[in-house]
Amino acid sequence: MFTPIIHSLLDTDLYKLTMLSPILHRFPANQAVYSFVCRNTPQYALASLQADVEAQLDHLCTLNYTEEELEYLATKSYFKSDFIDFLRIFHFQRRYITVSTEGDTLKIVARGPQIHVMGFEIFVLSIVNELYFRRFNSPETIEEGRKRLAEKIRILREFRSQPPVARVSPPNLLQFANGTSAPIEAAGVRAVKHPFQFFDFGTRRRFSREWHEEMVTTFAREVPQYFKGTSNVHLARKYGLTAMGTMAHEYLQTFQAVGVQLRNFQKEALEAWVQEYRGDLGVALTDVVGMDAFISDFDLYFAKLFDGLRHDSGDPVVWGEKALAHYQRLRIDPHTKRLVFSDGLNIPKALALYEYFADRVQCGFGIGTDLSNDMGVPALNIVMKLTECNGQPVAKLSDTPGKTLCSDETFLAYLRQVFKRAA
Repeated sequence: MFTPIIHSLLDTDLYKLTMLSPILHRFPANQAVYSFVCRNTPQYALASLQADVEAQLDHLCTLNYTEEELEYLATKSYFKSDFIDFLRIFHFQRRYITVSTEGDTLKIVARGPQIHVMGFEIFVLSIVNELYFRRFNSPETIEEGRKRLAEKIRILREFRSQPPVARVSPPNLLQFANGTSAPIEAAGVRAVKHPFQFFDFGTRRRFSREWHEEMVTTFAREVPQYFKGTSNVHLARKYGLTAMGTMAHEYLQTFQAVGVQLRNFQKEALEAWVQEYRGDLGVALTDVVGMDAFISDFDLYFAKLFDGLRHDSGDPVVWGEKALAHYQRLRIDPHTKRLVFSDGLNIPKALALYEYFADRVQCGFGIGTDLSNDMGVPALNIVMKLTECNGQPVAKLSDTPGKTLCSDETFLAYLRQVFKRAA
C-alpha cells in the first residue's frame, strides 16, 4: 500500500524559500541542473528504491501550498507579497525530474527552470532517506533513538547546572565526534557573555517524518532554554517555533553563471541578498570558495550589513578565529555579530565550540543528522546539489576536500586559479 512521505510543501528547509525569492526576482529565466549523490556506501543498493522514489515524486507533484500555509509565510515580513502570490500558483512538475539507476547506484536529476527545480532538493533527500530506513524501522530502533535522545537532553541539563567556562586553548574536537560527553577541561573559569543556542537542521537526512517531529517536540519541551528553532518550516508553523535559515551554497554558486565576472560572484551574490532582504536574514555562508577567499570579499560594507557568518566545512576553530580576526581588523565589535556552526555537529561538539567562543561572539549551532537520524543505524550521506546553471558548470571549493563538488574538472581548475586555491 502506498504511504506518502511528504504531506505539505512546507515540509522543507526555510532556506529553500529564502533563496527562491531572490532567484525569482533576479533570474526567473535561469535554467539549472541539480544532481543527487550518495557520498558513503549504503547497507543495501539505493537502486532498489527506484520505483518507490518514482511513486513518491508523483505524489509530491500533486501538492500545492494551502491558504493556511501561505498565510503563515505572509507573516514573515522578509517575504514580498509577489513571492507569496507566486507560491499560490506553484506546483512541482514531474517532467523536470528523472530517476534512473546505474548498477547499484540511484541517479536522480532535476533539470529545468531553476525556480521550478531548486525546491526538489530537500524533498528528494527526505524521500530517499525515509524509504531507505523503512527497512530498519522497528520498535527496537525507535527505542534506541529515544535512549540516545534522552542522553542528549541529559548532557544539556548537566551543562545547565555547571558554571560557564571558557577555554584558553582550542578544544580537541575529535573527542566529541562520536557523541560522547567527555568532560571539558579548562585553564580557568570566566563569565560567558552569550547564551548557548542550538537548532534542528535535520530535515534532509532524517530517519523518518514521524521521528523528526518527535525529536523536535521533545527538545522544545525538555530544553526550551537552549533549543531555539528548526529549519523545517512545517514543524515551525505547527509548533510555534522559530523557522531558521538564510542561504546555502546553490545561491552563491548561481552567480557563477549569470554573466558576472567570476572573481566577483560572491560580492554580487551578497549584494543581491542585501537588496532583497534589506537587513533581514543576515547570516552569510562562507565556504563556497573557502573562508580566505570569502573574507577577501567580505569588506566593511558587508561586514556591517550582515549579522554574522555560517560555518559548513573545515576546522571550526580555525574558521572562527579567522572570522573574529577579520571583524577586529574592520574595527567591528564581535559581540555584535553571530557565528553559526553547522558542519557535522553533535551536542558535545557544539558545547565545546560554545565554551571556546561564547565569551567573544554570539554563537548558534545548527545540528542535523545527529539529531534527526541517530538511531544506531549508519546514516546515509546524501546530497542533491546544483551542478549546472544556464548551460555552464558551477562548483564549490569547500574547506573540507570531500565536500568539493563539480561536474567539470576544467571549470574546477579555473575556479581554483581565479581564487588562488590549491588542488
